[in-house]
Amino acid sequence: MSVLDRLGQKLLFAFDPETAHGLSIAALRCGVPVGAPATRDARLNVPVCGLDFPNPLGMAAGYDKNAEVPDALLGLGFGFAEVGTITPLPQAGNPKPRIFRLPADDAVINRLGFNNEGHAAAEKRLAARKDRSGIVGVNIGANKDSSDRIGDYVRGVALFAKYASYLTVNISSPNTPGLRNMQAREQLGELLSRVMAARAAATAQPPVFLKIAPDLVEAELEDIAAEVTEKRIDGVIVSNTTISRPGLRSGDAARETGGLSGKPLFERSTIVLAKMRRLLGPDRAIIGVGGVDSAETALDKIRAGADLVQLYTGMIYAGPSLPSRVLSGVVRFVEKERLKSICELRDSRLDFWASKQL
Repeated sequence: MSVLDRLGQKLLFAFDPETAHGLSIAALRCGVPVGAPATRDARLNVPVCGLDFPNPLGMAAGYDKNAEVPDALLGLGFGFAEVGTITPLPQAGNPKPRIFRLPADDAVINRLGFNNEGHAAAEKRLAARKDRSGIVGVNIGANKDSSDRIGDYVRGVALFAKYASYLTVNISSPNTPGLRNMQAREQLGELLSRVMAARAAATAQPPVFLKIAPDLVEAELEDIAAEVTEKRIDGVIVSNTTISRPGLRSGDAARETGGLSGKPLFERSTIVLAKMRRLLGPDRAIIGVGGVDSAETALDKIRAGADLVQLYTGMIYAGPSLPSRVLSGVVRFVEKERLKSICELRDSRLDFWASKQL
């Protein structure tokens, strides 16, 4: 971590997590130079779903919930940025406090509950950047009190298809009651059918990804893979936060309810990723997320079957220069191994990760 990153972290950690998050968004929005952009290297290019990603590292959903700073995130070196989760109507989310830092574990627990400004606010911002370059995905969700949650996703597809480089259907947050039940096969089949019909009817047809939870057993993964294949979903994002608490050291905060992200999520999310790669085969796109905080963890996701990787919590602890440092490490690895493309690494440890027990 650079001296600037350490100073920035010390300043932000003086505030509660939500205030610190708001300050970081404001800094990016105002163009404050908070990180060093990564050097472009053609060996890091990854073609996925008809999109040419300049590198495999993306900013995960959850940071830029309202599509305020996607271009500033790309300026930090990310190959792509995912905004959201965005619901049709604005909602405040769950009561505060609802974000808890676990510094002894390099982790965070959140129970935010899809707090966001809604479709209209995000659409206005995305429309303003429509002609800009850069890959920006839009993560869509359902309102907590919606009487038609599938309809909420359909509305999201219809509205954002013309702005999004890709769309993510997020049914895996643990902080909206009953949302994860949509991963069950019958509900999932109906959801995906209607989502794909909405995309077909839209003015543009971006790739559609399904974001899944890490807290699934193998039979559930098999059902999800079958529906993804049958409905011709373009890809899967593995994974969201976990409700498990694997060996945490952070005391009282570790007992808070909500989704756990960061370093403790790496092992399980990578196992789920590899098992999903085996189930889906070599051609379906997978984005790996969960515990990525270094070049090595990013490379491990790719070795386990990911085409692309995302991070978020890692940057809370390592600072905004993390994307540049990760990518510099990946370039050094590519040079050392004399790879012509980072894509050559994918699946090289698939059997190792897929054989592990959940």
